[in-house]
Amino acid sequence: MLVDSHCHLDHLDLSDRDGGLSGVIHSAEARGVTHFLSVAVDIANSRSLIDLTAEFDNVYSSVGVHPLQKTTQPVPSVEELISLAQQPRVVAIGETGLDNFYSSETIDWQRQSFINHLQASQQIGKPVIIHTRDAREETIQLMREYTPAAGGVMHCFTETWEMAEQALALGFYISFSGIVTFASAEQLREVAVKVPLERILVETDSPWLAPVPHRGSQNEPQYVLEVAQCMADLRGISLEQLAQATTDNFNRLFQLPV
Repeated sequence: MLVDSHCHLDHLDLSDRDGGLSGVIHSAEARGVTHFLSVAVDIANSRSLIDLTAEFDNVYSSVGVHPLQKTTQPVPSVEELISLAQQPRVVAIGETGLDNFYSSETIDWQRQSFINHLQASQQIGKPVIIHTRDAREETIQLMREYTPAAGGVMHCFTETWEMAEQALALGFYISFSGIVTFASAEQLREVAVKVPLERILVETDSPWLAPVPHRGSQNEPQYVLEVAQCMADLRGISLEQLAQATTDNFNRLFQLPV
């Protein structure tokens, strides 16, 4: 039993996919992936995901505005985020965070958006999903200043062990994507071994970042199996142990029935 803790189901190209989104879900289920968290990147997307989760009883969603969305989005208000997060099957706030790699010129907008997401998480008691790239110190600083009681997850983690330690100390989980399978990701694999098993999640971030051996193809939730197998091999445990631990972690973080 596996969970894809971070995917973008509404961004998949389904034009040539037998069965459309249902086909994607069924292919994942056939490989033991039982639940999915489809993560929002803007306000319109947050609303449409609420409708999507009504179609599938094993899909959850979040509400939030990605840090690279300034070109199309005003800073989301705390009140707007909370209102959307009260809808059924919404289990998280985000994804949000800071990205100096792709969009350093919008950092002021990103910072205020990040703060608003953290405050919404604090007020509604739902965990926050964090994207960070080339902004380690300020990301941790804001996480400390506005630490949500419900915690959260550093998604698609590619940063240092030092940053992982700081996030763990704040009660956050660390999620690994298909990047951990890449030949160039040796340092990330070293981090992946150090994170306590009870604080790890696995994800695809599909449709992007397909793991080995599927690189060059559209990523799908079914490929979280490859991520999990890589993580199990790194830690010297069985796939079943890794799957059970990450599923338990997902349920605990997002306050779902075990």
